[in-house]
Amino acid sequence: MLVLYSYEIVLVNDCSPDNTWDKICELIKEHDEIRGYNLAKNFGQHAAIMAGLNKAKGDIIVCLDDDGQTPADEVGKLLYQIEKGADVVYARYAHKKHNLFRNFGSAMNDWMTRVMLGKPKDLFISSYFAARRFVVDEMIKYQSSYPYVIGLVLRTTKNIVNVDVTHRARTVGDSGYTFSKLMALWINGFTAFSIKPLRIGTFMGGVLAAFGILYGIYTILKKLLYPDLPTVGFSALMSAITFMGGMLMLMVGMAGEYIGRIYISQNNNPQYVIRDEAKNEKSNE
Repeated sequence: MLVLYSYEIVLVNDCSPDNTWDKICELIKEHDEIRGYNLAKNFGQHAAIMAGLNKAKGDIIVCLDDDGQTPADEVGKLLYQIEKGADVVYARYAHKKHNLFRNFGSAMNDWMTRVMLGKPKDLFISSYFAARRFVVDEMIKYQSSYPYVIGLVLRTTKNIVNVDVTHRARTVGDSGYTFSKLMALWINGFTAFSIKPLRIGTFMGGVLAAFGILYGIYTILKKLLYPDLPTVGFSALMSAITFMGGMLMLMVGMAGEYIGRIYISQNNNPQYVIRDEAKNEKSNE
């Protein structure tokens, strides 16, 4: 059975350095169903997605990148699964056309979401997905300046499925994800929706403390049983001190990351700021 949808297209320009916003404005003049939003600075992919989700009005919202690698003409596969009862549908790529660096970043992000957020191992996450209205309504309740889209999805519903779509090679431009941006994304995922890093730190601290006690007992017994043995172990002692100091600094930094995010959120740091909005004069908003 053929199902026809009325639709709108929401385009968000995350302060691109090229003429993306001018091109969006040109498209809006030609198409009534397109609306555009220009962010005041580069807030990052997840903040830009949240801007689009806040402006979208449909019963089903589909999100995808503009790099041409995600096939918009295969959206019917996502909508079909929504009609079958899924709450969220993610596109799955059998053969990804990203470079080695992006594939490594995706693999690390997948591991992080499984360990920290409880993502099912067989669930593939991508930037091309469809979600029901109630899921998006719940997601946009999150007003913090550190949005993490998959975390918002996973805390809303577990009725998530995959569909296979074609992943195309990039023909124009380069990926905007640098190593520093990927690191920021991983840290955001670590700290935004999980306290597991703090629990891991507590566990490691307990293990190291127990090891230190056992080693201290071993040292005392060895001295009592073999008093004539020369005292050695300066290198081992320095290694232990360096390791323990590094671990302490790491966990203090992790706790500081949580506290800093709380401080920034309490100061109402904006998730995104819209500088310009464009719509066709014929559209009825």
